[in-house]
Amino acid sequence: MKEADFPRLLQGRMFTLKDLETVRRLIAENPQATRHNLAIMLCQLWEWYSPAGKTKKMSANLLLLKLHEAGFVTLPPAQEKYAYTRKPLLHTSAADPKPLVKKPLQELLPLRFDRVTAKHSSALWNELIERYHYLGSSKLFGARLRYLVYSQQEVIAALGFSAAAWQIEPRDRFIGWNEQQRRRNLQLVVNNSRFLILPWIKCQNLASTLLSQATKRLPDDWESAYGYRPALLETFVDGEQFGGTCYSAANWIYAGFTNGRGREEKKHKRIVSEKDIFLYPLQKDFRELLLKEPEHC
Repeated sequence: MKEADFPRLLQGRMFTLKDLETVRRLIAENPQATRHNLAIMLCQLWEWYSPAGKTKKMSANLLLLKLHEAGFVTLPPAQEKYAYTRKPLLHTSAADPKPLVKKPLQELLPLRFDRVTAKHSSALWNELIERYHYLGSSKLFGARLRYLVYSQQEVIAALGFSAAAWQIEPRDRFIGWNEQQRRRNLQLVVNNSRFLILPWIKCQNLASTLLSQATKRLPDDWESAYGYRPALLETFVDGEQFGGTCYSAANWIYAGFTNGRGREEKKHKRIVSEKDIFLYPLQKDFRELLLKEPEHC
């Protein structure tokens, strides 16, 4: 990342050279501040808040770290990290298995997508994913949105969307971008990281209907939460367990398969199963947006 790369999206915010000078001045004027303090001050300075009114300190922390690692700023030393043990999720009656529901799709409509924002709905989403999704409820990466889907008053599905994979050859070939364009515009790609229909819900065409309705709603919700509209969706389907037919039925595009290295693998070794890659353009000019070069004054 070089100064010539600006303006560019960083953590969902269009970041300019003027913003860079603001960050440098903030650090210089607060020599005793910790990284955490600087992130909060930056949120307050930019009025960088979530729809719930909370500072986006996690996004600010990540933005500062990226600038630090690229050599644009020098942050104070990181504070000592304490070991964190995740508490096991408690099983509650709200997520217990229900009697089999086998109905035509028309009898389940209309479907209601509720964004997960409140503590109780977050706990329910986590428990459902932990108990019934093969990947469990491990933390979603980066910017994220979660939904609980209701038919009448009953939850029938849960979906999660999060940051895109850093580098996936079939997707990158489909887009046609180079490394600089990918680094600059990757935040315009969103990953459908969790898709669960509760196992007692048996309904033909429900999965593709859920995906179709989610793709219509997501862009507005993402813009409301993060200030910009995504251009492309991606998802990975474990071909050893699923056929991906619901994605095809919802007009997602098959792009190829992963090499099995996983998000965090750095040594080019296969550590997870290969997964089929499906993509869904959210805007007609998605490729133009993803290939966009920075504007120079």
